[in-house]
Amino acid sequence: MRSLCRDCLHDHEAHAAPRRCPACGSPRLIRHEERDTLSLAHIDCDAFYATIEKRDDPSLQDKPLIIGGGKRGVVSTCCYIARTYGVRSAMPMFKALKACPEAVVVKPDMAKYVAVGRQVRQMMRDLTPLVEPLSIDEAFLDLSGTERLHHASPAATLARFALRVENELGITVSVGLSYAKVLAKVASDLDKPRGFSIIGRGEAVSFLADKPVGLIPGMGPAGVAKLAEGGFRLIGDLREAPVDKLFRLAGKDGPRLKNLANGIDPRKVTPDRETKSVSSETTLDVDLAGFDELEPILWRLCEKTSKRLKAQELAGRTITLKLKTADFHTVTRAARLPEPTQLAARLFAAGRDLLKRECNGPLYRLIGIGASDLSPPSEADHGDLADTATPRLKAMEGALDALRARFGEEAIGRGLSLRLPQRRSGDAATSRKDPEAEDPDG
Repeated sequence: MRSLCRDCLHDHEAHAAPRRCPACGSPRLIRHEERDTLSLAHIDCDAFYATIEKRDDPSLQDKPLIIGGGKRGVVSTCCYIARTYGVRSAMPMFKALKACPEAVVVKPDMAKYVAVGRQVRQMMRDLTPLVEPLSIDEAFLDLSGTERLHHASPAATLARFALRVENELGITVSVGLSYAKVLAKVASDLDKPRGFSIIGRGEAVSFLADKPVGLIPGMGPAGVAKLAEGGFRLIGDLREAPVDKLFRLAGKDGPRLKNLANGIDPRKVTPDRETKSVSSETTLDVDLAGFDELEPILWRLCEKTSKRLKAQELAGRTITLKLKTADFHTVTRAARLPEPTQLAARLFAAGRDLLKRECNGPLYRLIGIGASDLSPPSEADHGDLADTATPRLKAMEGALDALRARFGEEAIGRGLSLRLPQRRSGDAATSRKDPEAEDPDG
């Protein structure tokens, strides 16, 4: 079996498992029977925001660092030192500072993070055109057929990529390599930071068997609890489960979960396509039914969606509310505006009306808001003689955006955003990574 050094890229044949590279002495070796036959990867930047801030301010290197807002805000991400104190993404700031009083808190600088994220993305595209971004700091890559281009196996190409990112950008990444997307994503999280893990076909089922179902990407606390009620706590428990029972517990995700437990994930890597919608959603720590509990969460999501529309220079005319019930039934409701919008207030007004009609009994585990039927911002938010409120809203939000750009995201906000549901633990009760999320936890 061959061993590849991740530090000097020396590739050598070794009959016994070596502890260190014979060329440079590094212990960071890639050794796996299927190493050179796998080509589907998941790349995740390590503690992305925090790593960039430490890169730009060396005095922070050995200190616990939290990226986030004021005492009423939440943790966007934190460095690995802070994580040893129990600090986690989406944790309320007051809890984070209680757990780690000596932490240094830095407000997010999204413009800087987006710029670095674009540099990483371009480096990914230098490897293969098949790059499927999941968020600002992670993506799937399919390196099938790239051996002749890079004169190396996908594993060696990825090791070279990780070194390039580290040397040129001053940040680190972790790599997961497998034959299926779900396994590549799981693998990238096994050895953070600066990790490189492989899950091959021959070991996939046995590897997953004793892992908790919460390890499956996209499984939040409510879904895990629901499966546990049905007797499914480990991924291996799902392998022989009756499909109809899984469907009752997890809805249309049931058959997919069984396939994943058997190492089956046929999804292909889908490269960038024209944006068809912009949205934000969150999975709740506890299921909620009341309009008064869900309304402030909806407002926060509208602010996030508005921010994304403005960043991408887009406006949407069709506003869609997404809800997922406690039994995993998805409800979508849409409203069409007289003209496209980028404004959080107009997104919220449409979404609020839709939400009020759906708060009639069911408990919800997820809520989201999105804008589609997209157009340039030049076509948005003009109002007319009968609509004098929209221009005023546009001017007000423009002023608020300017203040936040100058003083930070938590500098000013709407009172509604501070009215948190009493039964939720924390400020932004997320347990799943939003595919478009700006809160990486890698």
